[in-house]
Amino acid sequence: MSISTNTAKPHQRSTQPSACGDSALNNGEMPSHAPWYLYIIENKAGQLYTGITNNPERRIRQHRGELVGGAKALRGKGPLVFKVIFQVGDKSTAARLEYEVKQLPKTKKLAVVAAASFKSYYCVKASLNL
Repeated sequence: MSISTNTAKPHQRSTQPSACGDSALNNGEMPSHAPWYLYIIENKAGQLYTGITNNPERRIRQHRGELVGGAKALRGKGPLVFKVIFQVGDKSTAARLEYEVKQLPKTKKLAVVAAASFKSYYCVKASLNL
């Protein structure tokens, strides 16, 4: 009886694209850091949902049920529409701003949507064509 040994290092990432379509890898390079976004979605009942992502197009598809991974709070509440999307830099900043927006009452969230700005960030929804 022989025991085969795995020569791959346990925490080493492959430089080859995966079968799942990981096209972000280019010539063995790790992908550059994508910007993070804070977004507010409105559902058919007029409820607002705030979240963060580094890929708004994928995230809305997840929330709509087209891809796995959407928020349970939005299931069956479509149609879902991005009201605002703010490019905020890194994940840490995005998470902090998400918490701040989630603490606001709905009237103030609607004011953020109407102004298309929050703190020093401005809506980039139009430039993303979503």
